[in-house]
Amino acid sequence: MQAVEISAPGGPEVLRLAERPRPVPGPGEVLIEVAAAGVNRPDVLQRKGVYPPPAGASDIPGLEVAGVIVDKGAGVEEYALGDHVCALVTGGGYAQYCVAPALQCLPVPTGLTDVEAASLPETMFTVWSNVFDRAGLRPGESVLVQGGSGGIGVTAIQLASALGSRVFATAGSDEKCAACVRLGASRAINYRTEDFVAVIKAETGGRGVDVILDMIGGDYLMRETAALAEDGRLVFINTMGGAKATVNLVEIMVKRLTVTGSTLRSRPIAVKAAIARKLLEQVWPLLELGKVKPVIYRTFPFAEAAAAHALMESSEHVGKIVLLP
Repeated sequence: MQAVEISAPGGPEVLRLAERPRPVPGPGEVLIEVAAAGVNRPDVLQRKGVYPPPAGASDIPGLEVAGVIVDKGAGVEEYALGDHVCALVTGGGYAQYCVAPALQCLPVPTGLTDVEAASLPETMFTVWSNVFDRAGLRPGESVLVQGGSGGIGVTAIQLASALGSRVFATAGSDEKCAACVRLGASRAINYRTEDFVAVIKAETGGRGVDVILDMIGGDYLMRETAALAEDGRLVFINTMGGAKATVNLVEIMVKRLTVTGSTLRSRPIAVKAAIARKLLEQVWPLLELGKVKPVIYRTFPFAEAAAAHALMESSEHVGKIVLLP
């Protein structure tokens, strides 16, 4: 099969097409003939050599795919050959065929294309497990989504809004802010020209927000604790602005704040399977009703994976970037 491999750690140019053996599904796994594969920031980190795949995972990048099941291992009863699914995987997505645990697969939502479905797993699993499971966002509460125009951002804005929360988001231009508002944010903040802490305080009558989803880290931490309401929850999912920060412990104690975070790739299949069940029950109906929609910015053929990564690193996109075999 054709696959996109990382020839050496480095820039986008190290991605190249190669011939690889077609994988064979093991017990509890399915083999998917890939119609589309989502591009995510962890793929960029893996390409740079700073986010290696977990033990036993494919060295081929790619954490989400959509396509047709063409083979399955022993014990798989959830799906049949020919079923259209999308799946969260620990690697191997940038290939014509990809093995996935059956429990990490979900049916392609009715009315969605394979390209749209391929954009769902990584962001949906991440947002649900962090915003709703870890942070416990509830209807009627408010949330600030940092980086609202990226793949995680557009998913978080739509899910939180559809499930009854007031949503704020930050983005790096007025155009991206307008896109966040169209997706359901009640107020989008241009972080280049506005202070998100001041805006949040003004918009909430000085109270602050209940939850913040952050992929920046670094010096955002002190500002985010200031922007949280009492009993607020701050969840980190990346450290694009730095992995170390100074924190005001008094503010955390006085406001009874919770600061947490998580990664997803190395977590056990059982954990991801539990998230998949919640998505199927609570999010997939929203997708099929059109209340939450995939946002596809651009697609690239596998041969142009380097251009897809360059676009990802430019942060010019709104929504998801998808690769096509």
